[in-house]
Amino acid sequence: MLEEEIRYFEENHETWKSQYPGKFVLIKGSELIGVYDTMLAALDDGSRRFGLVSYLIRRVGEVVKEISIPALTMGILRANPAHSDSGTRADS
Repeated sequence: MLEEEIRYFEENHETWKSQYPGKFVLIKGSELIGVYDTMLAALDDGSRRFGLVSYLIRRVGEVVKEISIPALTMGILRANPAHSDSGTRADS
């Protein structure tokens, strides 16, 4: 997931360090969609453009630590409001 976006970021990161130091870049596929001052601005634009489809946001110049959460990647970690009060009702 996001392999193409990560590869594109890594290929262009050195150039972007001089052009956009400390900025946030929004990447979809092999395309730089936008450059933003804040993470929130990048997230707002990304969600407006792509909805729930994945895209990458990275801060230029920052060392990235990869984190993998398999339950999120596989889509098995979701909130289910119907079960949010389990064990708290009188009929349980």
